[in-house]
Amino acid sequence: YTDLLMRMHAAHPKAGYDVTALKVSEQARARGLLELLAEAYTGIRQNVEMQLLERERTLKYRLTANLDKLTKLLSGKYTDSQKGAAESEINTLTNEYRRVQMEIRERSPRYAALTEPQPLGVREIQQQLLDANTILLEYKLGDERSYLWAVTPDAVLSYQLPPKAEIEAQARRVYQLLIARQPARGLTEGQQRAREVAADMEYRTEAIILSKMLLAPVAAQLGTKRLLIVADGALQYLPFAALPAPSTQAAEKDNDPRPLIIDHEIVSLPSASVLAVLRRELAERKPAQKMVAVLADPVFDSGDARVKLSIASSKTPRSTKNQQEQSAATSLASSAVLKRALRSVRGDDDNSASLRRLLFSRDEAEAILSITPQQSGLKALDFRANRALAMSDELSQYRIIHFSTHGVLDSRHPELSGLVLSLIDEAGQPQEGFLRLHEIYNLRLNADLVVLSACQTGLGKEVRGEGLIGLTRGFMYAGAPRVMASLWQVDDAATSELMKRFYRGVLQEKLPPATALRIAQLEMFRKRHWQSPYYWGAFVLQGEWR
Repeated sequence: YTDLLMRMHAAHPKAGYDVTALKVSEQARARGLLELLAEAYTGIRQNVEMQLLERERTLKYRLTANLDKLTKLLSGKYTDSQKGAAESEINTLTNEYRRVQMEIRERSPRYAALTEPQPLGVREIQQQLLDANTILLEYKLGDERSYLWAVTPDAVLSYQLPPKAEIEAQARRVYQLLIARQPARGLTEGQQRAREVAADMEYRTEAIILSKMLLAPVAAQLGTKRLLIVADGALQYLPFAALPAPSTQAAEKDNDPRPLIIDHEIVSLPSASVLAVLRRELAERKPAQKMVAVLADPVFDSGDARVKLSIASSKTPRSTKNQQEQSAATSLASSAVLKRALRSVRGDDDNSASLRRLLFSRDEAEAILSITPQQSGLKALDFRANRALAMSDELSQYRIIHFSTHGVLDSRHPELSGLVLSLIDEAGQPQEGFLRLHEIYNLRLNADLVVLSACQTGLGKEVRGEGLIGLTRGFMYAGAPRVMASLWQVDDAATSELMKRFYRGVLQEKLPPATALRIAQLEMFRKRHWQSPYYWGAFVLQGEWR
């Protein structure tokens, strides 16, 4: 429909078909999330019979357990009949779960009065979201041709771009060059360094090509304005801040592109309409009483030195063999889910779920809390950086929630996305530590900002951006109007440096998060050691920019 409207616009440029096409694009990408957010902030479960809510909880747990059983089954030997029976049971539970959710809506006094949220029209976007220093860039990728709309407070401009396959192929090339500094298996130190140097040189050329595809048509409109980016497909994994600005002939001749971040503050949005809903629903919310909760440096392995130290210093009796077996059985399904998620993201058959300790995350946490007002911070390190704390009501007391751990952002299987917290308890026993996507949706936060630091992500052949968007939507649904997340497995030390600068801007200089992020990234870019966009370009802010 969008493509048809834009073809009609090409034939009749003054008839407004491009504006209608933008509205259709907003409707397609915004409706589902708008309904989720409206439902989340309206509290439709209030005053619904407890028996019905208990049915919902029971079905949710049964569904999770059966998903885990299927994952365990598929990781070993199985027959088609076993797989079919397991999938059939999951489908039955899923349908029943949806019926119960619909019944809750039908019986909810608050849902009955809830008007289904409508995506904003173009005029509303211009009036409610934009100012003279802000421009919205919304992309729509199509099989035969793609489109870009540039929206300012007083104009809507539209442009035809290359087909989806061409854009996404170039985006993947640029992405792979950006992450070439990630250590590759089997390479010597010298080979790794040569790989990085070659990638840096090639990145300049390939990034300019991609920038021409995406930004050259609208270059004259950009100036030094704030850019609100509504991306599509593989572009949702693209760090626009690191892309060269639509370059001058001189810059092209010197092959020294100027990153977009130098002249622009850049914010990503799932859709333009979502920002309006976030502003409306959160306008009356009282801010949380405390400032920052930091969950960092979790324990991933029973061989971690902290486990031996904890056991040696503990005065509590060791668990019995029966308790150990029960603990191991409880965490088995969660471990299987994590292994499958890691295999999916890494793109290999490595059956281990080993994750390296993020040593600099501790330094990062200490630095953040050192500038947090006294009695206003939560330091959850080591074993305390666990799934139970993340799912507790305690985090609702904090305005900023910072996760410094591994994340799994899976673009091919979004349901496998999540955060990895402590997988081992103080007694050295395995525990559930993978905070899954559907559990994030069920959190109840009062945070202004959620930061996902040191995440791990994958860019597969089939890229829909669903992993990153899934986590972002999950935390927005849970109550956060802003989510800052990374687009690739970032360098531990560089992330620590970036976060120190970012929080100095937010906590000491009282800057909006989007402004603080840009300043922190610029400071990193201007340091020769951190100049490569691999070190500073991964982090993007999604949601409210004010």
